[in-house]
Amino acid sequence: MATDPVAEAFFEVERVDPPGRVASPAGASRTFRDYDQYQSFLLPPSLDDWLPKDHTARFISEAVDEMLDLSSVYASYERSDGAPPYDPKMMLKLLVYAYSVGVTSSREMERRCQVDVAFRWLCANTAPDYRSISRFRRRHLLALDDLFIQVLTLCAEAGLVSLGRVALDGTKLRASASRHKAMSYDRMGPKIEDLKAQVAAMLAEAEATDRAEDEEFGEDRRGDELPTELATKEGRLARMRAAKAAIEAETGEKAAAKAATKVADSGGDEAVVSEAAEMAASTATPNPKTQRNFTDPESRMMKTTDGFHYAYNAQTVVDEASQVVLAAEVTQQATDIDQLLFMIGVTEGNLDAADIDDSPEVVLADAGYCSEANLQQIADAEINALVATGRIRGKERVPDAPRGRIPKNATQRERMARRLRTKAGRTDYARRKAIVEPVFGQMKVRQAAGHLRLRGLAGAQGEWTLHVVCHNLRKLANANGVALGVC
Repeated sequence: MATDPVAEAFFEVERVDPPGRVASPAGASRTFRDYDQYQSFLLPPSLDDWLPKDHTARFISEAVDEMLDLSSVYASYERSDGAPPYDPKMMLKLLVYAYSVGVTSSREMERRCQVDVAFRWLCANTAPDYRSISRFRRRHLLALDDLFIQVLTLCAEAGLVSLGRVALDGTKLRASASRHKAMSYDRMGPKIEDLKAQVAAMLAEAEATDRAEDEEFGEDRRGDELPTELATKEGRLARMRAAKAAIEAETGEKAAAKAATKVADSGGDEAVVSEAAEMAASTATPNPKTQRNFTDPESRMMKTTDGFHYAYNAQTVVDEASQVVLAAEVTQQATDIDQLLFMIGVTEGNLDAADIDDSPEVVLADAGYCSEANLQQIADAEINALVATGRIRGKERVPDAPRGRIPKNATQRERMARRLRTKAGRTDYARRKAIVEPVFGQMKVRQAAGHLRLRGLAGAQGEWTLHVVCHNLRKLANANGVALGVC
């Protein structure tokens, strides 16, 4: 049988080459560099030598060490028994760097601390377990607000905040909640009764079984543990009752607020307003289609780019100069209509807290924020804002090229629509999308900010603030010549 000479050459025993070279198979024309996976170090290795001098992890470490005041974080720790916790400075560096490169899972952070040089360098060659990372993140949600202000101050000092045009917009953040773990209000009542009957039947069966076993094995036998199925059903029953009560309470609050506003506008005194609100709350009936999720009851069903999901609405105000975020809040409301004045107020408060004296020259917002009431409020407050009015309605008087005086009886929508059609209005509003939309894209692509890990409104707010801190740090790093967010 003939043999293949090439195969014979490949499987032939390696010949010996001079020291410093890897022996080549017979017939190979090149020698190769040394390769030994089990080579020991002659001297103790230093992780600092393995991390490039311009790596983003170094900038984050320097920012946390020298630029940020972490006294509010350290103040939350008290002397206690047990093993000492990880240094908050190290944990914060780990969180900020991980979120900057799109690693938001605490389990993945733990794994990276074992296999990734940058993570190991930041953690000084230790590997915090995922429970410690998750607890630290949840524990210091409120401290992130202070860190956001500090980073905003640093951005302003670096000349990254111009306060010319600023843009307001909202984006949907997927909640950590499954659509399959939810139920509508009209299904909750019958389901609760069904579960109550099942639980009662199982308890009766368990009691009968206990009596029979007591007779057989004696009364000293321990039998106080609930069967797994029973415990699960009781938990589901409790969650359904809580969700049903929450829907009813929210419906009553909305009805009371609506009735109070209506009576107050008609000139009613405080007692009449209070009585009307109580009456409306007691008679309000929830919409049968209103849903609640059992894994994250505070999330709401919202329309996202890929269909309807349980989510939160993240409101963000962005400065034009370097796309630095000036304000970031999370709401349960799917629409943006009630957030215009609120977000302008939050922006002013953040600028004051960051010792920035100026105010934005013009605020840009899309049609989702437009209502006659909102436009009237910004006019009364003398806020320079451009809010898209959407399509012109049948009876509205808005010329394509506005000239001359505005009619005295013009509505606020008509006045805003006329202003948007002026040369200056077109120039300013054309910048809205270019200011705010790239920020959402950068955070959702680079930082995986589109899908939250923490549940509840407070968790969503804290995690969005952490993403915004990382985004602003990226802008600050880019100003210093560091490509933050690129491993």
